[in-house]
Amino acid sequence: MTVAVLGATGMVGSRVVAEAAARGHRVLALSRKPGEGDPNVTPVVADASDPEAVRQALAGPAPTGAADAVVLSVRTFPADREFLVRATRTVLDAAARLGTRVLVVGGAGALRSPDDPDLPVADNPAYVPAEYRPVALAGTAQLRACRAHADADWVYLSPPALLEPGERTGGYRRGTDTLLTAMDGRSWISAEDLAVAVVDEVEIPGAERHITVVHRSSTT
Repeated sequence: MTVAVLGATGMVGSRVVAEAAARGHRVLALSRKPGEGDPNVTPVVADASDPEAVRQALAGPAPTGAADAVVLSVRTFPADREFLVRATRTVLDAAARLGTRVLVVGGAGALRSPDDPDLPVADNPAYVPAEYRPVALAGTAQLRACRAHADADWVYLSPPALLEPGERTGGYRRGTDTLLTAMDGRSWISAEDLAVAVVDEVEIPGAERHITVVHRSSTT
């Protein structure tokens, strides 16, 4: 497959690029300042909020051709909700015209709380400290932008409450729209294992539009 990754130099995006390339996929690594390296990775200069740049990038340079799937893994801190929503709409618009599926790496704030399904994680201080609430709300707005796009083929992947660099174990548990937690109450995954889940979903798409994952040893 040819997999385009927007936000390719970020914590998640860089690991998705590495995971996809390691599995033998051709990767279009899109970012404002792309790096060089793996022969399976084609660096592409592109701003996720620039419609023409995104369209050209997803159409693909020779000899790779158009992307078979797109991974959007763009984040801003401090939160920039307007940029995130605009970039998401731009990618969905371009992908819809090309008939390309989009996997959006979103935020945990868009999930339901495990102990109260009516309480969004973004509004639950047990999982989202006050200083991170604007970031969580931006992710929720991003999911709404996906749901409002009638023509695009998308899936929104929410990480658990804690996402950080760590070890690639290759294992994780998959859920839908409710936050998954461990027996000790933690909800976490390494960025490396999140990348595994992303590429698994790209290779074998599920039926759900909103999914989440958590470290393999966790239980609900």
